[in-house]
Amino acid sequence: METEVNVAEISALDYEGRGVTKVGGKTVFIKGALPSERVGFRIVRQKKQFDEAEAVAIFKVSDERTVPQCRYFERCGGCSLQHISPAAQVAFKQRMMEEQLERIGKVKPKQILLPIYGHVWHYRDRARFSVSLDKLCRLKLGFQAKKTNDVVDISSCMLLPKPVSDKLSAIRGLLQDLAEEGSVARFAEFYRGSEITVLNIAFKSKLRQNEENRIRQWFDSELSDGWQVWLQIEGGVSQPFYPKTDKTLKYTLPEFGIEMPFRPGDFTQINTDTNRLMVSRVVKMLDIRRGERIADLFCGLGNFSLPMAKSGADVVGIEGAENLVRRARQNARLNGCDRQTDFIAANLFDCTEKTVASWERFDKMLIDPPRSGAYEVVKSLHTPYLPQKIVYVSCNPSTLARDAGVLVEKGYMLSQAGIMNMFAQTSHTESVAVFDLLPQTGKNFLKIKGKD
Repeated sequence: METEVNVAEISALDYEGRGVTKVGGKTVFIKGALPSERVGFRIVRQKKQFDEAEAVAIFKVSDERTVPQCRYFERCGGCSLQHISPAAQVAFKQRMMEEQLERIGKVKPKQILLPIYGHVWHYRDRARFSVSLDKLCRLKLGFQAKKTNDVVDISSCMLLPKPVSDKLSAIRGLLQDLAEEGSVARFAEFYRGSEITVLNIAFKSKLRQNEENRIRQWFDSELSDGWQVWLQIEGGVSQPFYPKTDKTLKYTLPEFGIEMPFRPGDFTQINTDTNRLMVSRVVKMLDIRRGERIADLFCGLGNFSLPMAKSGADVVGIEGAENLVRRARQNARLNGCDRQTDFIAANLFDCTEKTVASWERFDKMLIDPPRSGAYEVVKSLHTPYLPQKIVYVSCNPSTLARDAGVLVEKGYMLSQAGIMNMFAQTSHTESVAVFDLLPQTGKNFLKIKGKD
């Protein structure tokens, strides 16, 4: 780490929210710096192609700078953009998506959608906290520090619902007591549903009777009827522990009259309110006609599948995790959608042209992959199995851009694209893009279909 302080003008933000400048022709990424600012910075890490630095002084302040609200912001890895105003955060994410589409995919959307803003504080409905012990057996509970595996011990978090944030110190106290008795938690996580909030604690080995009793006593003194403790032992499946309850861990999609039960460990969006807005937007984008056959790839629990079915589509959901496929089928039955849905367990990262042909033709397709994207799927799409419309939901603008380039080469137009601020105060971006099959490609499809 250099002690010399350099001074530079910041030209842009990178995808992690760091300021970007050049010194002697070499790119420098500066933590804590914003575009248009003049900052003093110190190099903390040198690499062949670029340097990483931290701002130590700001001589010209951006109008977009704001005071971070969290006392842990400088160290905690849970947030990275609290020093940027909420409106500027959304604008940054929108620019990042557009730049990635143009630079990586070589494409431009015909229309940029208005962003979905969402709440900027207390929006997280699930989170996992790391746990560590120091040499004196003092326990830390929190998120990992930026760029390290060190746990930042926190007593509150402004991204969490206040009832959860207010209990962090009590949860740490319980885990400290259990650690002193010999059972150190691997992690602790919470899930907030519409009826109940679950605290799920993972341990490497089975708890002794006195430790289980300690959890029950702690719960009765610290938590309320709106909570339940689950335990995950030896890496197994999490199970409800205390107290017994008829309440179900679930989220709702009121616009569609849908309830979605889930279990700790199932993938759900961390921001339920913004998820509702996203689902509504996606269903409108698909412009569903009754009886259309629509694929939902990487369907998970059926977050999009069931609203599409409620809107009149015949939906085929495909998902790699068999436990999620089982949960999607259960949710379809619960919501009266089982006749309009079919869920299949398949590894979409092994997708080939033969796989696509085996599905037969879909009228439309929704793709909602993990951060690695859906390259194997989009490269395998081919005539006569090209859907007329594809809606692509992405949590990684760079892989969206890569896959968008492939789809445009296959005869699609990128009609619309926009972002949804699912992860306020962080650099993570949720985006959505609409691809429409161009008429000439459709004619090719009709000719080939006619030959068959």
